Amino acid sequence: MPSTTSTGTHRKTAPAGPGRPWPAVLALAAATFCVVTTEMLPVGLLTALGTGLHVSAGTAGLTVTLPGLVAAASAPLLPVAARHADRRTVLCALLLLLTAANLLSALAPHIAVLLFARALVGVCIGGVWAIAAGLGARLLPQRAGRATALIFSGIAVASVLGVPAGTVLGSLTGWRWAFAALAALGPAVAAALFRTLPPLPPGSPVRLGTFRALLRTPGVARGLSAVALLVTGHFTAYTYVRPVLDRVPGLGADTAGALLLGYGLAGVAGTFAGGALATRDPRRALLLVAAGLGTLIPLLIPAAGSPAAATALLVLWGLVYGGVSVSAQTWLSAAAPGAREAGSALFAGVFNTAIALGAFTGGRTADALGPDAVLCAGGALALLALPAVARAGRPGGTRRPETAGDPAPRARP
Repeated sequence: MPSTTSTGTHRKTAPAGPGRPWPAVLALAAATFCVVTTEMLPVGLLTALGTGLHVSAGTAGLTVTLPGLVAAASAPLLPVAARHADRRTVLCALLLLLTAANLLSALAPHIAVLLFARALVGVCIGGVWAIAAGLGARLLPQRAGRATALIFSGIAVASVLGVPAGTVLGSLTGWRWAFAALAALGPAVAAALFRTLPPLPPGSPVRLGTFRALLRTPGVARGLSAVALLVTGHFTAYTYVRPVLDRVPGLGADTAGALLLGYGLAGVAGTFAGGALATRDPRRALLLVAAGLGTLIPLLIPAAGSPAAATALLVLWGLVYGGVSVSAQTWLSAAAPGAREAGSALFAGVFNTAIALGAFTGGRTADALGPDAVLCAGGALALLALPAVARAGRPGGTRRPETAGDPAPRARP
């Protein structure tokens, strides 16, 4: 399938040169772990942040909202700005910028300084996802599904290990030390990327017109709309799932925390299960995810009276949602195999926008109608993704994602 560029010419992404593919994929997973942990760390530190900087909880919450909004904007813009740069160099630079942002966060004397640092974090989030998300197929074209799942597993591992560990460290030593620890991790990940990734010259330069052309590619627009609905629906419900768990008889704060940990572990498993299914048929994987989320989330309403049922549904929710990112990325890679980086940039922008929209929608719904309405709204949004996926057909025709590499060895910008 021809690549989608602003000029309409047929140019393909230069393949990765000699390197250490699986260690490189692990290093990319570590990079996604770093950016997601940094993005979500303030969730567990909001009270301490507000107290330490003498601001309200709502103002402290901007440290979560701002990076997501900046990431949504920077994901498509950074590949345009760095369209001629080696991707290994860009990723290493982004990890070093993340290090500086976390160090500035740790030293911030005022909320304005912290918010500036968090805006830099948003640039790193958008840039890392725009570039790293599509590199699995470039590094390991014959194992693209598995490599992509491993890269995306950094999201779930950050939720299960990174954010809780940072929260515990912050509670023991102060919130500044949690950011300092992430600042220490950044250079190590940058070094791992530099050592394991081969040189990654860019393929077709990404320009603003590239995105317009890409959205006209069959399947891409519907795939992105499905992602928007699924992620918005998930975060509409999940952001406010704790009040639902608090109603389950016999579940104290410790038990509810353990359930959320179980949700996170299921998400890790779901990432790899979703990757395996998406390798064979990304359309079917997204249909199953949409149907699963649309069914499981509302079922928590009647299950609130049973600890066993609530536990089972929450774990299944984590398992199903774990397949969203890898299935959607595989879909976009198959729909536009010659424009993977542009597709990844659009995907990252839509994903981060949907997170913010979901949290906002959930908050307004919870305030107006209560937690049960939040679960109904989240499930309904997920079900709305079904027709978008069903009407799109199989992305990329009959070409399988695992072999949809970009084999032109001399293609250079």
